Amino acid sequence: MIELIRTSDPVLIGFVESLLKGERVPVLVADNHMSMLECGIAAFPRRLLVPKDWAVKARRLIVEAGLAAELRDG
Repeated sequence: MIELIRTSDPVLIGFVESLLKGERVPVLVADNHMSMLECGIAAFPRRLLVPKDWAVKARRLIVEAGLAAELRDG
């Protein structure tokens, strides 16, 4: 799995997850439960992961959505 985004912004994670799922890209939001346990103080950012062989397509979709600045280097 490749980490594409790491953020404490639940709206961003939800949007990108929806965007990728809409294009049939498999996606996993890691640390989602940790974020819920800490009651929204943003101590634990969520990570958006995709399988390695889907990373190029996922990155392209995120860039086309105008969110290139949110991408992790990789």
